[in-house]
Amino acid sequence: MATKTRYTDEELEEFREIINEKLRKTREDYASTMRVLTNQDSNDVDDTSPTYKALEEGSTTQSKEELVQMAQRQQKFIQGLEAALVRIQNKTYGIDRITGELIPKERLRAVPHATLSVESKNARKK
Repeated sequence: MATKTRYTDEELEEFREIINEKLRKTREDYASTMRVLTNQDSNDVDDTSPTYKALEEGSTTQSKEELVQMAQRQQKFIQGLEAALVRIQNKTYGIDRITGELIPKERLRAVPHATLSVESKNARKK
């Protein structure tokens, strides 16, 4: 029996649906994070009133830094998912970029933007 070299169009369509759903949710989360960062959801006076408590200010700065990091991670995830959609379109989705073998479906369902199998990823770390 020949080794399967790519996922079928039906299987790719299943992955496309998973990726599109994750993209929709992540884009919503990213937009929400950006609204918080730019005070668009806030009716308070944080951005106009002087702050006298240094500890509060430090806490606010740390929270903003954490939100910026979260937004950056979300943006990177969105880019990874969009790249996965391109691979689906090119029918190269799910192929390990080191071994050329198919990445197991379970991994792709959990990490739909993966380009390496767990084995290849672990081998790269060593």
